[in-house]
Amino acid sequence: MSRTIRIATRGSPLALAQARAVQSALHGAFRTGRFELEVIRTAGDDLQSLPPQDPVATSLPKGLFTRELELALADGRADLAVHSLKDLPTELPDGLVLGAVCRRADVREVLLYREAARVVAARDPVAEWRPGSRERSGFGPGLRLEGLPEGAVVGTGSGRREVLLKARRPDVSVVPLRGNVGTRLAKLLGDDGIDAILLAAAGLSRLGFDLSPKGVLRQDHRLGVAERRLLEPPPEGLVGTILEPEELLPAVGQGAIAVEMRPNDAELAAMVAVLDHRNTHQAVLAERAFLRGMGGGCRSPIAGHARVLGHQVHLRVAVAINGVLRFGEDSAPVREAERLGQRLAERLSGQRPGS
Repeated sequence: MSRTIRIATRGSPLALAQARAVQSALHGAFRTGRFELEVIRTAGDDLQSLPPQDPVATSLPKGLFTRELELALADGRADLAVHSLKDLPTELPDGLVLGAVCRRADVREVLLYREAARVVAARDPVAEWRPGSRERSGFGPGLRLEGLPEGAVVGTGSGRREVLLKARRPDVSVVPLRGNVGTRLAKLLGDDGIDAILLAAAGLSRLGFDLSPKGVLRQDHRLGVAERRLLEPPPEGLVGTILEPEELLPAVGQGAIAVEMRPNDAELAAMVAVLDHRNTHQAVLAERAFLRGMGGGCRSPIAGHARVLGHQVHLRVAVAINGVLRFGEDSAPVREAERLGQRLAERLSGQRPGS
């Protein structure tokens, strides 16, 4: 292809890491091609700077992190747009299509908290107590949701995480926490009012972080020199535990990267097709069909995780309706992935509370 392919992306560290991964994959497949990133600021980026208590910021709807990128596609300023699939609305604007879904990364959640040994070492033995002050918490490796102390405070900006966490631990307090991953890690490390936070494992991995055998959050030792230059290491003093989907069901599309494009460019579509991972694509079709069937957006506490097992796709879902958390699961042939999601949505939306 003679022209330069412009890839639209948000400017957050995680968004850039995802866009660079797509750019690198295209470079690897088409070595003579020219692929450039076009950084675009979205309405969601602006709203993230609002205080958590601001009514406008309490729940950011779907599309706030994708609309400006889609406008760049529509008016020709970009040829591709790279999104976290969980940010992408189930209904795309007219004239745009989902060109590819990249191989899914880890779908699990990570419970992050301060390292006990560092908290103890940092305590001032003669510090004066003040009314309302709270002792800074820290925990050892392997902490799970059941091991959080009674009344622990967990920070998250996700209604899904809050509902699922409260279902397992009704005594835990959940406080709003927004911003990019680096901002959230800094707040956890420095804010005595938060005991732990929840983040997606995929996001941490794409930023070049991993957990040591003892759970310490660190820079991934497998990164090359060039990658280390692009990625900032995490702050020291944090520990994490990976939570399985059975403990905390992930968001629809979690861990997957979406590549959006115009439908009338056959040559570009053929190039983008090399990015598509069939099993991931089929799995997220089922998840997104469930979300669409529930009428879900960012304001709806909805979770879903599908896996392709042989010729079958298995889907587990959860949704909160009128304060009642409902779970469901089912399987179907891969070719019926979307119908599977629709069927579960019909089943749960018609379910009576307590049934």
